[in-house]
Amino acid sequence: MEIRVRNGDSLWYYSRLFGVPEKLIMDSNPGIADDELGISKTIRIPGYRKVPYTLLAGDTLWNISTYSGIPEDMLFLLNEERTVTHFSVGETIYLPIKETGTPNRRKTFYDSRQLDLDIIYLQNIYPFLRFQVIGKSVLGKPIHEIRIGHGPRKIHMNASFHANEWITSLILMDFIEFYLLSLTNGTELAGTTALALYEQVELSIVPMVNPDGVDLVLNGPPQDQRKNLIELNGGNDEFVHWKANIRGVDLNNQFPANWEVEKIRKQPKAPAARDYPGDSPLTEPEAIALANLAHQNAFSCIVALHTQGKEFYWGYEGLEPPQSEEIAKEFERKSGYKAVRYVDSHAGYKDWFIQEFRRPGFTVELGKGINPLPLSMVDEIIHEVRGLFISLLSYHLK
Repeated sequence: MEIRVRNGDSLWYYSRLFGVPEKLIMDSNPGIADDELGISKTIRIPGYRKVPYTLLAGDTLWNISTYSGIPEDMLFLLNEERTVTHFSVGETIYLPIKETGTPNRRKTFYDSRQLDLDIIYLQNIYPFLRFQVIGKSVLGKPIHEIRIGHGPRKIHMNASFHANEWITSLILMDFIEFYLLSLTNGTELAGTTALALYEQVELSIVPMVNPDGVDLVLNGPPQDQRKNLIELNGGNDEFVHWKANIRGVDLNNQFPANWEVEKIRKQPKAPAARDYPGDSPLTEPEAIALANLAHQNAFSCIVALHTQGKEFYWGYEGLEPPQSEEIAKEFERKSGYKAVRYVDSHAGYKDWFIQEFRRPGFTVELGKGINPLPLSMVDEIIHEVRGLFISLLSYHLK
């Protein structure tokens, strides 16, 4: 939400008036300090929506403030210092409405179009976030990254490596909004303020690694590829169990961590709906984008969300560092999910990250059932893993 600066105003005053940490206002307006708040300059206040209101007979800013609970000076700022003499019945003014409470994440199918819409929403409401496109899918769809915080500890999380596990994107976006609401409303997480986490942790999120595959599962194939994709799907025109990217390569079998083992033992020897690791490691643009992101950033830890099993994997070939076990115990305690050190699997993103950087990496299998998990399980999974996510952010404070 944008407001126009007045003579004598300060970032500290705006922080007090709007109930938003001053640090978040500063980060929403890069390069602006109190001594640069020129009159009539527009700045952004995070955590608010600007909602139109049609004036009724007898309305003034004072009585609107009284019955809405919105401070009168907020109304002045948002409506360019209008006075009661400027009002007329039927005129539209704007009310500043703060986002509060719990996330209202949609319990609906979550494809790349919905993610794009949610990113636009987040850009408008939380301008202290940073966004970039780290790559493009086979079909040219953006692979989005969202950054929260500026701390020295860098954590990366991602979702929807596998197309029919798209529910992981929905759950990760729910956590993002929960965290942002905690920041702008000054609440505590794990016994410390959300702002303290923001100042000590830089969180990198790629909410949908495989947008082409997700859209295939939820919306069906592009018309010009329908015949080929049905063939890759074993002649079936229902794609509900498709895991791969649009070229039939399993993105979580694409990384150079004993990739050759998976190449030999995986049954598909050509592109298919699932499990085909490709002709060589890192042939697919989605996998390349995630590998490049890790190389360009000194991530302290990564978490890849998958479904299903109510367990998580935290080791690889004995290459994981000692703190991986400590974090795993905390994850297990907070979520009730079973901690599994080793599984007979290679070439996954977590495997490669541990091998490449010798830092903690985790594959978390959300929920339990048959993929794709139903939407009816979303609330249950959110309840199970929110504590796990928070403990990931707060681990360094202990």
